[in-house]
Amino acid sequence: MAYWLFKSEPDVFGWDDLVAKGDQGEEWDGVRNYQARNNMREMKKGDLGLFYHSNQGKEAVGICEVSAEAHPDSTTDDPRWECVDVKAVKPLPRPVSLEQAKVEPRLKDMALVNNTRLSVQPVTDAEWAVVMELAGL
Repeated sequence: MAYWLFKSEPDVFGWDDLVAKGDQGEEWDGVRNYQARNNMREMKKGDLGLFYHSNQGKEAVGICEVSAEAHPDSTTDDPRWECVDVKAVKPLPRPVSLEQAKVEPRLKDMALVNNTRLSVQPVTDAEWAVVMELAGL
């Protein structure tokens, strides 16, 4: 299993919106960055991700699961763009902020800390463990 981070603006599509989708989950559509798309192409069903509120909050708030592997993005006819489907697993007991990640030495190499613009990012096993610790899991 691999770990990922999915960024979304909470006023556009937030954690509560994903929770409301239930087991059906939601397409992680609209991504128009090649690196983010390529990350989604690497995902396998069952991989876990951090659901991260960008712009407002700037914090990981929940754990989601990849429920469908890469497929054409339904929001475009351009075949270059693909997406995965994700569903909510559980909220983090304590959200983990970008500021916390930046001051945690064990997360100094995390993509979130070094490339805050990338909307879909890999998370290493070690980084996942640290974020879970900070979140109280």
